[in-house]
Amino acid sequence: MRILSGIQPSGSLHLGNYFGMMKKMIEYQEQQELFCFIANYHAMTSLSDGKALARGTIEAAANFLALGMDPEKSIFWVQSDLPEVQELTWVLSNFTPMGLLERCHSYKDKVARGVHPNHGLFAYPVLMTADILLFQSERVPVGKDQKQHLEVARDIAIKFNNEYGEVFTVPEAEIDEQVATVPGIDGQKMSKSYGNAIDLFLEEKALRKQVMRIVTDPTPVEEPKDPDKCNVFQIYRLFLDKEQEATLRRRYTAGGLAYGEVKQELFETIRDFFAPYAERRKELLANPEGIRAILAQGAEKARYAGLKTLRKVRKKTGLSY
Repeated sequence: MRILSGIQPSGSLHLGNYFGMMKKMIEYQEQQELFCFIANYHAMTSLSDGKALARGTIEAAANFLALGMDPEKSIFWVQSDLPEVQELTWVLSNFTPMGLLERCHSYKDKVARGVHPNHGLFAYPVLMTADILLFQSERVPVGKDQKQHLEVARDIAIKFNNEYGEVFTVPEAEIDEQVATVPGIDGQKMSKSYGNAIDLFLEEKALRKQVMRIVTDPTPVEEPKDPDKCNVFQIYRLFLDKEQEATLRRRYTAGGLAYGEVKQELFETIRDFFAPYAERRKELLANPEGIRAILAQGAEKARYAGLKTLRKVRKKTGLSY
């Protein structure tokens, strides 16, 4: 089974990135054919600072490698190292109805939140489709917010195949309902652009400050609390097995639990969980050329796979003559 996913380097990574995508990708490399990339083209829809994008790309790679991405077991590269993806994006743009993009909720949501609308933001799903179809991806793990974009990719693939034959694998979305949308400190989807994230690899003081800002209700300490409506619980449970989660749930419903107490526990859990990975990350960032070499090797392997598809596309569409 060929699995593909990518992550933007448009800022420091947070728990939503880790549990929503990174953790699953690292686990997949042990049992599936994994294609994983750093989506720096996509990041340009929200980041125009070139130096920040370049720095973020190296840091995103270091984060992945520190957390367990193994370039010997996966294909791991940077999106912009494969110009083939942009060629395919243009081809697919000619098979993408305007109405399909106009119905995308993500674009509307970002514009409503004040993100400046431009063609890159509007056409984002077509570039995402090219990322997926170029490598004949069979399954794409995504959060609920990206489900519609996968449906767009499927629609475009089917439309192209109807015109030229079975060129593309029609991808399937994989959504883990347990972590489909990791909540931020305000209960909305955790996102850097929303200012509600809990970042990975923070210093203790900064991490504790973020955790303590998690929004809670005014239920008195002595009263029972509903864990399913608590942002702290919804984040904390991501670190717990079923037995530990059940124990925490009982503490909530029994009464006498102070939100400050459970926030402190969550802070310590996050700190201790990521501490060993943070040391490895420091080692990697001390040698950026080593990171670039790993990414270059990954790009070579990705290009070999992608060109097989692109040659078919060029032949079918008449671009090869």
